Amino acid sequence: MFPEYDVIVVGAGHAGCEAAVAAANMGSKVLLATMNMQTIAQMSCNPAMGGVAKGQIVREIDALGGYSGIVTDHTMVQFRMLNKSKGPAMWSPRAQSDRMLFAAKWREMLEANENIDFWQEMVKGLIVKDGRCQGVMTSIGLEIRAKSVVLTNGTFLNGLIHIGEKQLGGGRAGERAATGITEQLVDLGFESGRMKTGTPPRIDGRSLDYSKMEIQAGDERPAKFSFTDTPDLKKQLPCHVSYTSPEVHDTLKEGFDRSPMFNGRIRGLGPRYCPSIEDKINRFAERDRHQLFVEPEGWNTCEIYVNGFSSSLPEDVQYKALRKVAGFENMKMFRPGYAIEYDFFPPTQLWPSLETKLVQNLFFAGQINGTTGYEEAACQGLMAGINAHLKVTEEDPFILKRSDAYIGVLIDDLVNKGTKEPYRMFTSRAEYRILIRQDNADLRLTPIATALGMQHMEERIERVHEKEAAMKKIEKYLSKTSVSPDQVNGWLKQIGSSPLKQSVKLQTVLSRPKVHIEDLTNLIPEFQELINDIPADFVESAEVNLKYSGYLTKEQEMVEKMNRLENLILKDNFEYDKIESLSAEAREKLNHIKPRTLGQASRISGVSPSDISVLLVHVGR
Repeated sequence: MFPEYDVIVVGAGHAGCEAAVAAANMGSKVLLATMNMQTIAQMSCNPAMGGVAKGQIVREIDALGGYSGIVTDHTMVQFRMLNKSKGPAMWSPRAQSDRMLFAAKWREMLEANENIDFWQEMVKGLIVKDGRCQGVMTSIGLEIRAKSVVLTNGTFLNGLIHIGEKQLGGGRAGERAATGITEQLVDLGFESGRMKTGTPPRIDGRSLDYSKMEIQAGDERPAKFSFTDTPDLKKQLPCHVSYTSPEVHDTLKEGFDRSPMFNGRIRGLGPRYCPSIEDKINRFAERDRHQLFVEPEGWNTCEIYVNGFSSSLPEDVQYKALRKVAGFENMKMFRPGYAIEYDFFPPTQLWPSLETKLVQNLFFAGQINGTTGYEEAACQGLMAGINAHLKVTEEDPFILKRSDAYIGVLIDDLVNKGTKEPYRMFTSRAEYRILIRQDNADLRLTPIATALGMQHMEERIERVHEKEAAMKKIEKYLSKTSVSPDQVNGWLKQIGSSPLKQSVKLQTVLSRPKVHIEDLTNLIPEFQELINDIPADFVESAEVNLKYSGYLTKEQEMVEKMNRLENLILKDNFEYDKIESLSAEAREKLNHIKPRTLGQASRISGVSPSDISVLLVHVGR
């Protein structure tokens, strides 16, 4: 009935979809197995993509040939570039999406790929022989063979939904949990744990009074996620902001005795940086209000997502408390918020390729690895799909370094440090933020994806070459063209910048605070003519490179120092126990994680700089 596939992907959420297209676009024959074909690429929580650090990840996925950015551009209802008041390393794109269109566009793009087949059924187990994964077993007893398998089970592994004192088995509202896989993996020797996440109630937007809320519009000139030629966003839907109050908090507290979070029924740890509303008012008792973002679910629906009001309190308490929020006095609820517990597998059990250490040809991606968020899941799926294909074709794994991408930071953190609570990406986790900005993801990663053999990259790499040429043209002009005090001193005085005493290069003027390339084009007509036909995003990248050249040089020097450690290979059978000068904790951690390089070893919690010095001696340095 089934051929043998190169790659089987289990689960069709954000991780599964990216894994499937990555492997398929590299030439693998892929089967995407899902419990429900109608929920492919479902936005289970908020209808948005991107945000602080997450937006950088979406742009990196796109630069590597993934589809999340393309789908978002085709289906967004609002776009905002966050943190524009800060330096460019912090700029983060975010889009509100049309929930239904997002899933429909993903399915359309998946079905357009001839290398992807689909199967709708629960996968209840794996076919494992001689330490290798050779396929999957389904709930009706089918055995489907494959050379590699990627598990992207999301919140479905033994999922348990909590609403007050009610408990329902399920991986998402209205959908059953997946069983069998956890138990088999534990029997094979894997360590498992439980995590928790939650979602807010969904509201009838027709019942809200938006005049009592603050409006939050999109950018006047909305940008995009994808580096390809996706549609421009011509019109946008507004979001709104409201706030809780002491009265709302008092009402919520009435339900604390029935809260599964406070009475011990929930065992899994929830996301620290996206707590439930009851957790917020308990942990931050000194605050008398919390912000609520009122977000539309799409163009043609009145359904509203109340971002900031995630809750597992009883539905009557949620309803009563929400009606005391400004603008929500006559609120009607579509469904209450809930918490969900699910199984995960500590990611220190993975190689940096996301292949498991215990079973060859088996890869994990997404929430099964302890992460939270669509973007974190999607980038892991992309990397697991690429590496599953490379494993099948007997090529070396594809590993991104921390200096290459936020994706590299995320995976390096997971496999070296593990996580005991849902892992979320932040700009603060990346030590090379100026090098791995959102605007240069194409320059950093598209040539790598092209060299890997990712298909359909011709237009992308051509655009990269055009961008590089345009940036060099701008940088050459600004570094060689001088400007006199007469030309700019009047304008410098207007912006509160000290006047020039002699002629200087335009690049020197640009390096000043409050000065931008757009200002220079207004002052120098010749420069305006030079950049007339250059796309705005090319100009922006050139400006950042010029303004922050000193910082970029320093970060690159740091990278080169760290790369010396990354180039020192540690063998899998390295006998750490025989090195008595290593600390006991270092020996334990090194034996458990088995780092591939000395650089990786240096980032393991519990391995000190003195331990690294000892290892340097033992590898002949």
